[in-house]
Amino acid sequence: MRIEREKTAAVCIDYQEKILPAVFESERLIENSTKLLNGLKTLEIPIYLTQQYTKGLGATVPEICQAAGTKDYLEKLSYSAYPQLREVLPSPEEKPYVVVCGIESHVCVLQTALDLKANGYQPYLVADCVSSRKRGDYEMALERIRQEGGLLTTYKAILFELQKEAGNLTSKAIQKIVK
Repeated sequence: MRIEREKTAAVCIDYQEKILPAVFESERLIENSTKLLNGLKTLEIPIYLTQQYTKGLGATVPEICQAAGTKDYLEKLSYSAYPQLREVLPSPEEKPYVVVCGIESHVCVLQTALDLKANGYQPYLVADCVSSRKRGDYEMALERIRQEGGLLTTYKAILFELQKEAGNLTSKAIQKIVK
């Protein structure tokens, strides 16, 4: 199944200042995620940010807000972001594909992806744009979402798949982002 740009939204889960330093390979995560989000923004894909218990875990880090082009976020206490997303996310008939990135992969990312799948969406988990505190939790989350019917990809693969062809201004912009 190929993802289609016009039928895609993105969810950026809990890149918060107090938890991010504790996650596995956090610098790589931010580098890859900012490239993903800059590319999605270039492709005019709607991006939704979430924050888990902002009072305790802090705000989304500035690099992610800048790359996403917004500081607006959905506040949540549930691990899954789906209860908040269902209020703003276009229907699965309009935007059936949801690109998912963020932390922690075995908790909030996984539960959000599972709920998206259960409610008619096809989640695309960007494996190099998710992480957990422990590598084993990250690896198990990828295996679980694969077993449940979510699709795994990388930020480069999804950005090129969404644009479908080269030789235009958008593809040139994406090429600059991913280098």
